[in-house]
Amino acid sequence: MALMNENYLRLPGSYLFSEIARRVNQFKSENPNADIIRLGIGDVTRPLPPAVTEAMKKAVDEMGKAETFRGYGPEQGYDFLIEKIIENDYKTRGVDLSLDEVYVSDGAKSDTANFQEIFGTGNIMAVTDPVYPVYVDSNVMAGRTGNFNGEKGQYESIIYLPCTEENGMKPSLPTTHVDMIYLCFPNNPTGMTLTKEELKQWVDYARENKSIILYDSAYEAFIREEGVPRTIFEIEGAREVAVEFRSFSKTAGFTGTRCAYTVVPKEVMVYDSEGKAHSLNKLWLRRQTTKFNGVSYPVQAAAAAIYTPEGKQQVKETIDYYMENARIIREGLAEAGYEVFGGINAPYIWMKTPKNMGSWEFFDKLMKEANVVGTPGAGFGANGEGYFRLTAFGTRENTVKAIERIKTKMGS
Repeated sequence: MALMNENYLRLPGSYLFSEIARRVNQFKSENPNADIIRLGIGDVTRPLPPAVTEAMKKAVDEMGKAETFRGYGPEQGYDFLIEKIIENDYKTRGVDLSLDEVYVSDGAKSDTANFQEIFGTGNIMAVTDPVYPVYVDSNVMAGRTGNFNGEKGQYESIIYLPCTEENGMKPSLPTTHVDMIYLCFPNNPTGMTLTKEELKQWVDYARENKSIILYDSAYEAFIREEGVPRTIFEIEGAREVAVEFRSFSKTAGFTGTRCAYTVVPKEVMVYDSEGKAHSLNKLWLRRQTTKFNGVSYPVQAAAAAIYTPEGKQQVKETIDYYMENARIIREGLAEAGYEVFGGINAPYIWMKTPKNMGSWEFFDKLMKEANVVGTPGAGFGANGEGYFRLTAFGTRENTVKAIERIKTKMGS
């Protein structure tokens, strides 16, 4: 008899976005003529930039010729892409990295979920609340979170850091010791950011407590305001305590192409039961070379094209397009009487639901009355209840249409 990993029984009944898809599909089957506009899941609608597709075509042609064919590549990524990542994403911010500190992968979601494997199950972890579900669910699967408290809507062994209107949607430092800290800025789902001074407080805490910050900066390219750090490694001391996750999914349309990278500085250490230090960089290399065969050559060649002059301009146009959508959503909701957050340095708008209306109740009402789909805040944690997320990744036509529907049919 095969026994299961019973930690899976501690998970919610279904993944947040799977539940959304189930409800939408049921509504569609009952209302086949409904014109559904999806502003829920963070999938993009703009095509890959021309520079990217041309580079991919060229790489595919290379794979069809014996003299330029490539088999297995390095699990951590080709140097030609890593060099461009370092030169364009880090040196421009005054950050020096070596080639073996950058690991190319098939997505930031995969890496943020998989990275926890390196840590012992006895580590105390902290997450912001609301939070991107993968951080929590992957640790539940590993057995690090304890049981789920249905009344609180939280796991008993996780330290939750509330992000509320009272604290400007920004988490306060833990009041007790934690070993693993998940931070995401610009934040998904709230769209909020930290200043360098605010982020330095987290780095200082981690250095003092020998904690590790798992920093998801997948949306850094959407930052518009000055003084907002693009990478945690702009902060003094961050190389000792932080790992950073980045993605090409939203910035360059790679959601269906899959390419991202993770930065693991050599200074970051974890400790065995006897207190001996071990390089997190070497452990992640060991994990990746065992469980991952690398991103395909055509995809990495396509990703490298993002950093050409043409690629940079085309990516900028895509980001500008989505951020204009964000402005339309943010201002339109405000005009309709809703209280809104985010949408300035991130492609997410975090809105307050009408008084005395739960976020799933608002989801159903919005879908049925306006035929617009968003994401219930409760799906991101207990402190997400009473809020709702809309994304700026739709087409301009659908974004405008969705806001007009909300204005006319869903007054706050």
